Amino acid sequence: MTERTLCRLEDIPDGASRGFGPAYGGFVGLFAVRRGPAVFVYVNACPHVGTSLDWAPDRFLTADGTLIVCATHGALFGIEGGVCVQGPCVGARLEAVPVRIVDGVVLVPGDAGL
Repeated sequence: MTERTLCRLEDIPDGASRGFGPAYGGFVGLFAVRRGPAVFVYVNACPHVGTSLDWAPDRFLTADGTLIVCATHGALFGIEGGVCVQGPCVGARLEAVPVRIVDGVVLVPGDAGL
């Protein structure tokens, strides 16, 4: 399986999020949330209506940084697992992307988000 590099781990501050454009030929970007040495990556599309979740570049989290928030309608998602806990799509999940961190580099499948 072909992988692509999103960034280096230190490019995402601990407790923060970062968005990434689509893979070559793709239409939907990805976003990552860092929690210490762990990174959770999701397709940047709300399961309710398919819109991007970020309300500004790299802004995917609530003010306290504990949940992912959809800018379109305020749905809230858990960081680990991407399950909607509040809003019109309760129980739905964000599309998780497998992630590997090798020598400080965040890698995802090459076709993620296609």
